Amino acid sequence: MTRLLIDVGNTRVKWALVEDHVGVPRWDGAVDAGWLASGAVLHAALPTLEPVWRETGASAAVIAHVAGAAMRARLEQVLGALPGLRLSWFASVAAAAGVRNGYRDPAQLGCDRFATLIGARALFPQQELIVATCGTATTIDALDADGNFIGGMILPGLGLMATALARNTAQLPHIGQQIVAPPLFADHTDAAIVSGCLNAQAGAIERALAARPGARCLLSGGAAAWIAPMLTVPNTLVDNLVLLGLQAATTRPPC
Repeated sequence: MTRLLIDVGNTRVKWALVEDHVGVPRWDGAVDAGWLASGAVLHAALPTLEPVWRETGASAAVIAHVAGAAMRARLEQVLGALPGLRLSWFASVAAAAGVRNGYRDPAQLGCDRFATLIGARALFPQQELIVATCGTATTIDALDADGNFIGGMILPGLGLMATALARNTAQLPHIGQQIVAPPLFADHTDAAIVSGCLNAQAGAIERALAARPGARCLLSGGAAAWIAPMLTVPNTLVDNLVLLGLQAATTRPPC
């Protein structure tokens, strides 16, 4: 039996197909999660996934969704066209898959963040972790070696920071998608914006690491590759932590 793992973020829909009994292996310099297929599309291209998912023959789908009611309705329509597919909406709870949720109200923690922590814990068991997900927003979460989620930070992502400057300060230009790390003290406005935004992201991550000496730093998300070189501390880039968390949380032992 196979299941679809689906991560619906603020910009893209990521997915993977995995057999029920295949769990997440420990980190060995890379991730080989045993996926049979995987992919990602922007929200607008969601309908193109229906024939792709139909071909997988999956019997179940596990979904982490944070993109609002309208996107959920569109996703339900696409998945509803697949015969016999059982849907399970992943949610944050007090504890799951070796991670204990330290939020005052566990349900308030975004399900994507909870899944990310589960994925990180599966890859790096018994290690203290700082997990920075650098997407539309940047989240920086602390997990101790016993699997206790201590808490975290949320700040505007790299793109949001730059866009906010352009929109709210009339004389500042809009910075495009091509980001090249400038010197710390830039000598023209475009580079100064990029330097400020990159160093703000890196500074928040390094401040979190300073508060948890000895923690391993994991980076994920679309902007992680730009932020990683700005860090002065060792870090590990890991893609698709939400999908890996869904996989770890829903693995069934072989019959």
